[in-house]
Amino acid sequence: MDVDSLDSRLVTLFCERPKLSVLEASRLLKVARATVQARLDRLMSRGVIKSWAPMLNPSEFGYPVTAYCSLTVRQDSGHAVVVAALAQIPEILELHTVSGDSDMLARVVARSNADVQRVLDLIVATQTVVRSSSVIVLQTHIEAQALALLQATAATPAAAPAGFGG
Repeated sequence: MDVDSLDSRLVTLFCERPKLSVLEASRLLKVARATVQARLDRLMSRGVIKSWAPMLNPSEFGYPVTAYCSLTVRQDSGHAVVVAALAQIPEILELHTVSGDSDMLARVVARSNADVQRVLDLIVATQTVVRSSSVIVLQTHIEAQALALLQATAATPAAAPAGFGG
């Protein structure tokens, strides 16, 4: 999806001030309220804006440890069965099917380094995962940097695929 400078300014404004009203955004951007609403609706319908939900910080409600777990799944189960089983574990914040030595990558949170083992035990108890390997996050330096990527995309015209053009 193409995004332009107004889209970028609009999304940046709402990222910086998430409680801002559409009317106030239109005033700040000096565009019609209907333009702001139409742009937001288009960005939502095309999936550029995924959610207006608050971003939660698990460390602030008792889960300060983050770990990435590479999971090898039972091949006879199928990924849908594995996903359904692992979705029942609230400490799993993200789950991705990946290429490489493992089948899936989970981002999990725990109350302590030792508590990571409890979460891994829950994962293995689903009987859909046969092996796991984990790394514990020591410090996060960059998080949710999609806004900078959107801004860069809006500032750079889309390039034609290789082999096209003159």
